[in-house]
Amino acid sequence: MMRILRWGPPRTTREIMQAVWIALVPGTLTSLWVFGSGVLVNICLTAVGALLAEWLGQRLRGCATKPALQDGSTLLTAWLLGLALPPVAPLWLPLVGGMIAIGCGKQLYGGLGQNPLNPAMLAYAILLIGAPVAMTTGWAVPFQHAPTVTVQAWLHGMTADGVTGATVLDLYRTTFEGLTAPEIALHPMFEGGGFGIAPGVAWVALSHVVGGIYLLSRRVIRWQAPVGVLVGLLGLAAFFGIDPDNQVPVLTHALAGATIFAALFIVTDPVSGATSPRGQWWFGVGVGVITYLIRTYGLYPDGIAFAVLIMNFCVPWIDQYTRPRIHGEVHAIRGTGRGRL
Repeated sequence: MMRILRWGPPRTTREIMQAVWIALVPGTLTSLWVFGSGVLVNICLTAVGALLAEWLGQRLRGCATKPALQDGSTLLTAWLLGLALPPVAPLWLPLVGGMIAIGCGKQLYGGLGQNPLNPAMLAYAILLIGAPVAMTTGWAVPFQHAPTVTVQAWLHGMTADGVTGATVLDLYRTTFEGLTAPEIALHPMFEGGGFGIAPGVAWVALSHVVGGIYLLSRRVIRWQAPVGVLVGLLGLAAFFGIDPDNQVPVLTHALAGATIFAALFIVTDPVSGATSPRGQWWFGVGVGVITYLIRTYGLYPDGIAFAVLIMNFCVPWIDQYTRPRIHGEVHAIRGTGRGRL
């Protein structure tokens, strides 16, 4: 326990994972307060599926299972995916999601440190494509999570009236089209809310900011990728959102979806993201821009998972052209060229 409390940048894989676990606590507790116990159920079931896939994958590859199960990376992936899934989802959804994240997103490529794609976002995208109804109708209405009704919804694999509803970004795509900004503000979802979005949702995003500040202070993550996401997404949203009657407001882009969570905990993945500080900046900007395009012109109201996966494919190219200068060289070695003394 004392090693967890030691300040300074973590040195081992387990120390890094433990630091991220600590950073996730504020956002997780706030999500439980806002959306109910379904958040915890998702995390637990995702963890079960992820650990099972990790153990099976290690056995099939002839590798030791104990180190892989104890380094903390599997549970961290499960935690991230569990927070991203709808709080009132069928029980099979997080269980299968955890298995997909580790089986297809990690073990398929050789285990820890080998995956080119973010495992949590890969599983989220596969579930969204394969089970769109379960992924879009299981979002709990903030502060309206009746425990008995919610449990009944889990057991029967269906949602309950008054407990679930569309997200704010869903409403902007389906319900608010043609309405003016004052008319949108009168929607029941915004009653008692702050920042022009549903009550409680902004507090979840701001709680993740607290965790992000902790990671930055421990030097677990750099600022370039998170800031790049916000610049790419919110910059376009501000430029094209001059008319609030036709565009999603900037604060809604920032606080209503998974923007803050992804910027601090997903885009900063050291394995599937860019390596150099400048590469991380362009990686983040790319995620932000693609997210805006998907939210505005695509079929999915959030789109951050797809944006992350698309930019994961671009990482080798980004790293190739954003290599830092080697000591003793005048220029960095990029592409097919070579630096000269």
